[in-house]
Amino acid sequence: MFGRTPGAALTLIACLALHSGAAQADARLTAHFKISMTGVSIGQMSWIVDISAGTYTTSTNGRSSGALSMLMNGEGRVAARGFIDTDRLRPTFFSSSGTEDGETAGVQMTFENSNVKTLRLDAPRKKDDRIPVSDADKRGVSDPLSAMLIIAPPRDPSIMDPAHCDRTLPVFDGQRRYDLSLTYKRSDTIKVETGYAGPALVCAVTLKPIAGYRADSMVVKYVAGRRDMEIWFAPIAGTDMIAPARLVMPTLLGTLEIAADRFEALALKSTSPAISPGTPLPPAMGPTDPPK
Repeated sequence: MFGRTPGAALTLIACLALHSGAAQADARLTAHFKISMTGVSIGQMSWIVDISAGTYTTSTNGRSSGALSMLMNGEGRVAARGFIDTDRLRPTFFSSSGTEDGETAGVQMTFENSNVKTLRLDAPRKKDDRIPVSDADKRGVSDPLSAMLIIAPPRDPSIMDPAHCDRTLPVFDGQRRYDLSLTYKRSDTIKVETGYAGPALVCAVTLKPIAGYRADSMVVKYVAGRRDMEIWFAPIAGTDMIAPARLVMPTLLGTLEIAADRFEALALKSTSPAISPGTPLPPAMGPTDPPK
């Protein structure tokens, strides 16, 4: 997360969802985001979330470039899948790939009981001045996308309850381990160009780097610990979920904004029975297949 590729930045904006504990209808959210710095366009990204019979899949891809792309410069794709449990999402597989300054890097991970089971890195050799990632850093974690697909407590009366903001997310993206601390900031309204218009839940976000970072990195110097970042969440029609529709991040060069100009949910007809948390998921197609 917070690498310079859009795929990495999507770990903060891509998908935070809340579930009330009721049965989820099959649904797909299709969204598109514009990325800007101080009002100047620097990129775009797309995002799809599928909810189906106790499982989920989600993927994002995007690119950014230009003189103002201080934290984001390149292109990337991120994908994850797993199970919807009673109190959280439990990922089984995560992958990311991105190109930055002509170099391509990739990550593939599998999970078991919130612990990293397998990890494969296809990346250029890094300097040895990063804080080492220990085995303990890979336990009790989630991948960047699944971490933000948060299930609300069972029998929760409202998916827009401010209490949904108050939580800490332990995240490992294959190279970096960090916590995202969310706190309630305010309730507001948002109008997306295509799709949603209505109430929004605004959460403040604070990044706490733990391992895999260089002490002098831009993320550690200028992003970690800030208390003025925020994510705006909107409900996904036809489900008990909310999802990010806007990210605001003040920087030294001005305000970085990732804002949806499309946010549309479609109910899908269920064709498969519910899957229990102990049942393996079918393999993904294409580049998201785990390593053999």
